[in-house]
Amino acid sequence: MSVNWGTELWDQFDNLEKHTSWGIDFLERYSKFVKERADIELSYAKQIRSLSKKYHPKRSREDESRYTWCLAFSATLRQLNELSVQKEELAENLNTHVVCELTRYTQEVKAERKTHFQDGRRAQQHIESSWKQLESSKRRFERDCKEAERTQQVSDRIDLDNKTDGEKRCSLKARQTAQQKKQAAEESRKDYVTCLNQFNQDQHQHYHTLVPVIYQRIQDMEERRIERICEAMRSSAEAERKVLPVVSRCLDVMMDAAEGVQPRRDTQQVVEVYKSGFDPPGDVEFDDYSASMRRSISESSYLDNRMEGRRHSRKLWPFIRKNKLLTLLSSPRQPPPPPPTSPSPGGVANSPQSPPPACREPITQRLNDLMTSGSRTRKQCLRSLKRGGSGPADCSHLPPEQRRKKLQTRINNINQEIQREREQRDALLKMREVYEQNPQMGDSVSLEPRLEEVKQSLQRLEEELRRNQDWLSEASDLNSRRQSGGCGLNSEETTPGSSSLKQLEHRSPASRESPDGSYTEDNSAELQFKSRSSEFEDDFEDEEPLPSIGTCKSLYPFQGQNEGTLSMVEGELLSVVEEDKGDGWTRVRRNLEEEGYVPTSYIKVFLDSSAKGFVQSSRLV
Repeated sequence: MSVNWGTELWDQFDNLEKHTSWGIDFLERYSKFVKERADIELSYAKQIRSLSKKYHPKRSREDESRYTWCLAFSATLRQLNELSVQKEELAENLNTHVVCELTRYTQEVKAERKTHFQDGRRAQQHIESSWKQLESSKRRFERDCKEAERTQQVSDRIDLDNKTDGEKRCSLKARQTAQQKKQAAEESRKDYVTCLNQFNQDQHQHYHTLVPVIYQRIQDMEERRIERICEAMRSSAEAERKVLPVVSRCLDVMMDAAEGVQPRRDTQQVVEVYKSGFDPPGDVEFDDYSASMRRSISESSYLDNRMEGRRHSRKLWPFIRKNKLLTLLSSPRQPPPPPPTSPSPGGVANSPQSPPPACREPITQRLNDLMTSGSRTRKQCLRSLKRGGSGPADCSHLPPEQRRKKLQTRINNINQEIQREREQRDALLKMREVYEQNPQMGDSVSLEPRLEEVKQSLQRLEEELRRNQDWLSEASDLNSRRQSGGCGLNSEETTPGSSSLKQLEHRSPASRESPDGSYTEDNSAELQFKSRSSEFEDDFEDEEPLPSIGTCKSLYPFQGQNEGTLSMVEGELLSVVEEDKGDGWTRVRRNLEEEGYVPTSYIKVFLDSSAKGFVQSSRLV
């Protein structure tokens, strides 16, 4: 049904003005609504991105790449970040395609409305002016008619009373005045008729031509405004629908990540990560205290009692405290202090030698190589540090199973590096071939240094690959021998407690890792751990006294402030339980209870044959 405001609302000019003003206010309100919604979407996107960044790990940890629940959470965080991107895109589309367009259109429709209503007011003013002119001519015609009628009545009355000459002259004058008034009334009538016709024409033109045209323009403007609001709503919904597929895909990825969590696989992965490869301890032997014999403590029976005490007080390695194990495995990390410049009065005449300088750690050596080498060598040093430069090259400080996995991972990384170097070599060879065929493109001789560098790198990587493969083969063989050896020991007719000890004694130095599976970055502890293969069985004891291999006398007082050191006074007699291994420290014991390391240069040591004589002479004194 088609309606026309010009014909239906010809007398509602003021109401149309109010309605159109309210419509423009609604347009501005809707623009403000969309803008605030875009701000909310943008704020939500920023909060989601901030939340995802907060819970996303700063750096990738190896543990989080192993377990499916960590991977699922990481995937959820990534999808949340993608959701924030979509929300930002939605806010941008709302601001660009809706808010900006509505703001521009609001200014246009305001200007158009002002023009239309100005035309309407001019038309209204014109018809009102024509009406006023008609009213004025009408009143003038009425007034002239009344004046003409009154003068005519006066003239007629004078004519009836005409008796004298004076009265006749007055009658003639009244008759002339009446005639003038009649002519004036006639002219007023003509003017009134003219104004009336003109007003009728203007009124017809106003209500049938001007007003319909102006109101039709206002109606079209209002329809365009409503249509623009509809288009803005459609654009808003379309902008949101545009991001829905991506949002739905993100939610699908989150669902898939949640469905991909495998509890059984994660628990198996824990076994793969923390499995040490050691055999469980054997049975504990029976301690027969009723058969113990009293022996007089003498120098000849001292070592026998210590060995018997060690055999009866031995503890199994799963119950050893980790800090005590590390203390037994390594001497103090700091180099021993130098002896005083002048010997004390009670000291021996021969001044002790200063301790040998501490060996520089491998990682320090690699860092020095890094700072004093070229860019290519720096990259190789960094790769070597990445492949475990902080520990022994063969990973012997790790448990068997972890060592095998570490070496396998290193071999895979080296294979990838070899593949990259080969691809680079092939590219250089192809480039050299192109240069040889087309000399204008470049000099083939300039590629020779680079080719030689790649060749040396390949040789180095291949050598490193062979070395790691040998270590992996050795670790696999040791693991297999350990398993087969464990079965063999169980079948022998030995005491349950000694089977596990024999198994530990027969292991090779390369396979003597920490039973608790601990990982330490201390190089000195690792190097000394290798060198002490003969005392390996003592490394798994908790506060187990070692047999004395001699005695010593302190030449200077020493205050042991570091962990594992023992304080002593000048002239004190101590038992030596471990010789200096080249690090400047000697392990001693006091009163069968206190034990620790003292500087070798602070004592005078008497080993084996001289020990007995020294003790006897000291007793005589």
